[in-house]
Amino acid sequence: MITQLKNMVGAAKLQHPLAIITVLLLAVVFSLIIARGGMMAAVALLAIFPLLIYLNRLFNFPQIGVTTLLIMSFIAIGLTRYIMNVPLGLSIDGIVVITYIAMIFKQFYDKIDYDQANRDITYLLAFWFFYGILQLGNPQALSRTAWFYAMRGMSMYPVLMLPLGLLLFNRLRYLYLFLYIWGTFTILGTLKGLQQLYLGLDYAEQFWIDTVGGVTHIILGQLRVFSFFSDAGQFGAAQGAGGVVGILVATSIKGRGNKIFFSIVGLMGLWGMMISGTRGAMIVPMISGAAYLILSKNIRVLIIGAVIMSFAYVFFAMTYIGESNYQIARMRTAFRPTDDASYLVRLENRRILKTYLANKPFGGGIGSAGNWGQRFSPQGFLANVATDSWYVQVWAEQGIVGLLIHLFILSYIAIKGFYIIMMRVKNPEVVGTLGALLAGFLGIMGASYGNGVLGQMPTGALVYLSWAFIFMGQQLDREYSALEQKGLNPRSFKRQIE
Repeated sequence: MITQLKNMVGAAKLQHPLAIITVLLLAVVFSLIIARGGMMAAVALLAIFPLLIYLNRLFNFPQIGVTTLLIMSFIAIGLTRYIMNVPLGLSIDGIVVITYIAMIFKQFYDKIDYDQANRDITYLLAFWFFYGILQLGNPQALSRTAWFYAMRGMSMYPVLMLPLGLLLFNRLRYLYLFLYIWGTFTILGTLKGLQQLYLGLDYAEQFWIDTVGGVTHIILGQLRVFSFFSDAGQFGAAQGAGGVVGILVATSIKGRGNKIFFSIVGLMGLWGMMISGTRGAMIVPMISGAAYLILSKNIRVLIIGAVIMSFAYVFFAMTYIGESNYQIARMRTAFRPTDDASYLVRLENRRILKTYLANKPFGGGIGSAGNWGQRFSPQGFLANVATDSWYVQVWAEQGIVGLLIHLFILSYIAIKGFYIIMMRVKNPEVVGTLGALLAGFLGIMGASYGNGVLGQMPTGALVYLSWAFIFMGQQLDREYSALEQKGLNPRSFKRQIE
């Protein structure tokens, strides 16, 4: 009977007795569940069907998992303001795990080239992850639970997300898909921020400001815009990077529509950075622009860029033009740190940490500082000293040894990225696109000196996948040439060359 059912097609299957019996049984079972569970049970049952369809597609195309990961990295934290008491942040972990499972199952049918992940950057991140695991034995650590939560952003996400990029997003079409997803959420992020600034906060955002965020997001009666991001610092840095990447991609990508889209992304991203009120985000376009000028290897462009950046510095550091505008005035304090009380407080905190960590080369344990420290070990010394900077947090939690390892890995990635793009990649569009990603990463590195942005979402996911594309630069360059020779569009999302 089952064989006969398999041989049928279309609606004829529903006329088979076995199919009719199955439908009736499911109807009875679902009716009993709804009768006992009420409306919540009915909603849950309805959600099963799209979930099954999604899982079916995911296990056939594991790349969908990486796409979902990107999207969720933008919206998961913001959703927690509307869906309370649900750890949506852990959804990132779940998507990563299920994507790996889907990739393993896909191996049964299609050969996956695991050698793609056999790279120096993979081993460096694995070593950083291993050092983090050793921190479980740190005698200074006060909470193993805090270690679990903090470890994810510190070293688990990079070591898991990078191979996904190398193994699943290793074609040009995925590079452009990545850029379009990033660009779309950069535009949406700024639009949401403008709504908060000019139309006001919605009920969930106002509740967050009233209960948690007001201390850091209402300064002198002015709102620091946070959009659907975790905070204004993350919003400002992410929008700054998105703006820079958008503008730089627009200068190198072919196609009028592409140029228009990424130009809009660039302008909206930089606008979002300005309204965030995050002074540290100002360093993103400055460092990113300088890096891209070096990558261009064009003396004329380098001189013009240096002049533009000099004018920008003079505008903010040596004039008071536009001082009546809150966003401009707040950004200007980044260029005059000695006049800023919060900067002096940060210097004092670092002096205190230097004394405390003098005899602790491995730090106070992952999760002992910042929000996780305040949540799980509020009695600890590090939980009561603000770290602010990403690097200061690494130093406080993993000591000078951990900080040196971390800085070495980031520096190696940056230097190797310069080498690949400047020496190994030939096509101007690929050079420009990968150069934009490297410039964005370097800008985030700079912003992480003033804010803890590198290990948070969505910045973390964007940076780790950018690393994957940069280290696959030669492969993407060869694919671009092969597609052009065949008369195919390298920017098409369609499956072209495997």
